[in-house]
Amino acid sequence: MNFSIVHPLSAIGRQIVPVIAVALIAMSLGRFPVVAQGLESEGAIDAIIGSDVKTDEVSKEGDIDRVAKAIANSRKSAEFARKAYNIDSLEIVFVPEVDENLAKVLEENEADITLLRESIEGSAIFYHAIDSRSIMLTNIIAAEFDEGNEVVIFVKGTSDTADRNIETPAVEPEGSGPAE
Repeated sequence: MNFSIVHPLSAIGRQIVPVIAVALIAMSLGRFPVVAQGLESEGAIDAIIGSDVKTDEVSKEGDIDRVAKAIANSRKSAEFARKAYNIDSLEIVFVPEVDENLAKVLEENEADITLLRESIEGSAIFYHAIDSRSIMLTNIIAAEFDEGNEVVIFVKGTSDTADRNIETPAVEPEGSGPAE
């Protein structure tokens, strides 16, 4: 007895498999856009952010207390920044001068502020809002989130210095004041 086993990729099979593969690839290419939307246009950034980005500047002592409270809350703000996918408004508030008290709060919460910066960098909404205003991530010191999807990001310096790293004044250790 003679048995013949037909191989699945016989002469016909070897010719049709590449044709089917090319046809599937060609069909799938037509479904995807070839050109991606660039981030150079203001319209693209507004579409990502979803709202206008306003800017302001801290001016009163009460505002400094608000900034200090937001800095102390940086860990929670980082969590909100990671989870946010839709915001109603975004305001960037510049803090032109960091006094010694604010510098101390910044130093005490340095790890949480770094976490907040990383969360903002990882979020398309916040990163593009910051980038569209040429603000360095290292100048971000705090953020406030409220229940109404309104966000305030606090930034060291002014709108003129936002694209440069702003140094925080050194904090003198306790008890190192002038000797009496």
